[in-house]
Amino acid sequence: MLAKTFGSAVHGVNAYLITIEVHADKGTLVNMVGLPDTSVKEAQQRIRAAFTNSGMKNPIRNYTINMAPADIRKEGTAYDLPLALGLLAATEQIPSEALSKYIIMGELSLDGSIRPIKGVLPMAIQAKRDGFEGIIVPIENAPECAVVDGLKIYGSPCILDVVNFFKGEGKLEEFPFEKEKFQSLQTQHFALDFTDVKGQENIKRAFEIAASGGHNLILIGPPGAGKTMLAKRLPSILPPLSLDEALETTKIHSVAGRLKKHDALIVNRPFRSPHHTISDVALVGGGSYPQPGEISLAHNGVLFLDELPEFKRTVLEVMRQPLEDRNVTISRSKFSVEYPASFMLVASMNPCPCGYFNHPEKECTCGSGVVQRYLSKVSGPLLDRIDLHVEVTPVPFARLHEQRAGERSVGIRERVTRARELQSQRFNESKTNYNAQMNTQELKLHCALDEASSELLKLAMNKLQLSARAYERILKVARTIADLAASEKIQSEHISEAIQYRSLDRENWGG
Repeated sequence: MLAKTFGSAVHGVNAYLITIEVHADKGTLVNMVGLPDTSVKEAQQRIRAAFTNSGMKNPIRNYTINMAPADIRKEGTAYDLPLALGLLAATEQIPSEALSKYIIMGELSLDGSIRPIKGVLPMAIQAKRDGFEGIIVPIENAPECAVVDGLKIYGSPCILDVVNFFKGEGKLEEFPFEKEKFQSLQTQHFALDFTDVKGQENIKRAFEIAASGGHNLILIGPPGAGKTMLAKRLPSILPPLSLDEALETTKIHSVAGRLKKHDALIVNRPFRSPHHTISDVALVGGGSYPQPGEISLAHNGVLFLDELPEFKRTVLEVMRQPLEDRNVTISRSKFSVEYPASFMLVASMNPCPCGYFNHPEKECTCGSGVVQRYLSKVSGPLLDRIDLHVEVTPVPFARLHEQRAGERSVGIRERVTRARELQSQRFNESKTNYNAQMNTQELKLHCALDEASSELLKLAMNKLQLSARAYERILKVARTIADLAASEKIQSEHISEAIQYRSLDRENWGG
């Protein structure tokens, strides 16, 4: 008898329908075709033990199992459950008609329990697109799927419960969609708040601009000036994730197996801070079985690189393409996968090895040319892709000691959200979401300058010898500054402030 079950394969952060056909005949030979890897073929042993330990009949038959489409490699242990149900349906132990309504995935233990798997959210999203009635997954994964509306989500702890469900002799726990739960989970109070920052008003202004336009930012200053402390407070002023952004972000973390047990949906923007010893693959993604890297895990959020010059040069250079294209492609001889990587890059660095170059009080002890060699660890093309270069100076003791609190993050966040709403209206008919993503055509359309602003920008370009990419960055930042001021047009004061955020382009740096 022929039976069909349906599973799902994850490629990148998207899922594809896999049809599992099982043909039962006389004999004891098992043939599995359709490009299954070793872990899929080993399912035979796990299924046999699960049947026996669950008290089910373990039929001895000649099986031919085809996993279609045959040109997509099937990897991992998540196909155990659909394969097992296909074998039962082919031997008429469960009715095969109901199997066509569901995507079924799960890894079997030898005792018949079902282990959690990675990547169930993209599977659930694809199941809905393909018109399936529901999806059956391990009970630990079910809350993750329940963020998909219009799809029945069932979770099961063991194969026996699934078998009884299809026989009509039992029920599976259903996990309903709750949109209100997403809104209630969004954190409005953060442990770290800008109200704790004494002084540094110009730095907080730069962070507000960066958050409003999604701009990349680098902080340059001596040790102890507060660079890391400021960066860690950035998430508290970012606008909340939309439901679509939350789903997209959660998909990446689901595929990477990074979702915590009780986090069905990521509701706050990610903040990733890898150590400077990180490898190229860990940062951008890849490996024998490609996985998302830190830049993709930071999608729709922040990637913070502390002590930027301490990162390996090769690690920093592989970021250049993702920073420009906002996605990363991992290519192998037989396939390639693409991961989204639209993140805000926030970096910090000392101005020199001793940390006191350009310090207002302490003297730099670095020899001639040492500062330039230190700064050259971060290439010009990478710095060009960072919109705001901000100098951080130490806060005087009197300012640190004062009791007056600074502005709370919630007030800054409200201004940032209003600026993002203006950008959302501006780009409502394009794929651009905020100012930092504008392409050349959008720059011409939305960043037109009057004569005074043009002359000011021309003077800065000639004096600082800025690149064409730096020119575009200044325009984008100026557009964001204008949005914060609720100005329809970019004024000369907006251009002037944007030019100030190109510190590393100045001649006195590293001279």
